[in-house]
Amino acid sequence: METLEQKYEYEKVGKLLLMFSVPSVISLVLNALYNMVDQIFIGNGVGYLGNGATNVIFPLTQLAIAIGLLIGDGTASYMNLKLGEGKREEAEKGMASGLAALVVSGVTLSILLTVFLQPLCRLFGATDDIMPYALDYGYIIVAGTIFNIFPCGAMSIVRGNGGPKTAMLSMLTGFTVNMIGDPLTIYGFHWGVKGAAIATVLGQAASAVVCIVYLVRKKGTVQLTKKSFTGCLRFVPKAARLGLSSFVTQLAIVVVLYFQNNLLVKYGALSKYGAEIPLTALGVTMKVFTMLQNAITGLCSGAQPIISYNYGRNLRSRVRQILKLLVIFSAALMGIATIWFQLAPMSIVRIFGSADPLYNEFSVKCLRIFLMLIFLDSFQMVGSSFLQSIGKPTPATALVLFRQIIVQVPALLILGDLFGIDGLLYAGALSSLLVGILAIVFLAREWRALREGSAE
Repeated sequence: METLEQKYEYEKVGKLLLMFSVPSVISLVLNALYNMVDQIFIGNGVGYLGNGATNVIFPLTQLAIAIGLLIGDGTASYMNLKLGEGKREEAEKGMASGLAALVVSGVTLSILLTVFLQPLCRLFGATDDIMPYALDYGYIIVAGTIFNIFPCGAMSIVRGNGGPKTAMLSMLTGFTVNMIGDPLTIYGFHWGVKGAAIATVLGQAASAVVCIVYLVRKKGTVQLTKKSFTGCLRFVPKAARLGLSSFVTQLAIVVVLYFQNNLLVKYGALSKYGAEIPLTALGVTMKVFTMLQNAITGLCSGAQPIISYNYGRNLRSRVRQILKLLVIFSAALMGIATIWFQLAPMSIVRIFGSADPLYNEFSVKCLRIFLMLIFLDSFQMVGSSFLQSIGKPTPATALVLFRQIIVQVPALLILGDLFGIDGLLYAGALSSLLVGILAIVFLAREWRALREGSAE
């Protein structure tokens, strides 16, 4: 029977990418849909103030995902780089260290967020009207933080260990539980935003169970034993550094959301829309964008172990083929989405509840302006993931920081001051433009390096 390493090295690149990336794409798109499903049911069952509350809590869930991906993606890349180098014992230790770190970080973050939830809600833009909903939703979400962090990281590890279908099953199970739970708790039990939060946590817990069952049954190429956990914590920094780009990507989103939410409240209050409509509408737009990002991230995550293994084996032409396919698929997806947002934005707005004319008007502007150049973001996402896969976390991280921190935060401050609420929307488009150009330069450089070192 063909081993995983043999598949990485000899299987046709297109078939291999589909085999690993399709389950990964489905998994991460479903992950993005967790929040979107909450917003759809809350928007129609509670109203846009309830949706505003989920947008206030969203940065806290992103922080949990950031830690999960730091550990999970880093561990997956470390495992496969070591397998490519023939160091199986180190791969096993790396896997054990990742799982232990996920549990410890999940419990720790849950405690911290619960203690400081109210000031954190204020920090991320909660108005007096939104605050009660934010606390009702938030206390339940942060109490279940371990069920957010663990499956997020464990799915990356399972996927990198040859279990992409199990990772997909894990997310599909959680999504199904959440889909059933939302209408039951919101409409059936009339628990409002609390019901949506309970459904979300139960879904995340179900995802965690699927991953645990896979690991306990010792499926995959790397096998865990009691010996694997002996002294494994010293491998955490080695593995985590390879997940730094994924971590910074999510953490930078948290920083941007701090500025963005507060500026939306500030300039929204000075406009005809008021403070709550911009906060809610752009929050929904960000969730839509996150779903697209997750689709590309899923594509790249599925490719990561393949790239890492072949790069470790110095099979550069195969790495080049995978990179080419990633760029083509990602750019095509973002291009189609951009056309949709420009031609039929209300088809998306209606999904989340659209009773207020001013809310509809601003939501359409968000989709058309804020996301007008996301085609170029595809190059940044592929570039960051690729650089991380070949063991170059520093330039991968630089790309992320350039978009979110160096460009978008100053653009929000400057354009908001010059053009008010509309300026905040154009800040998103400007960030996409500039990071797209830089990412193309980075990718071109790596392409040349792969071609020059392609002797196999």
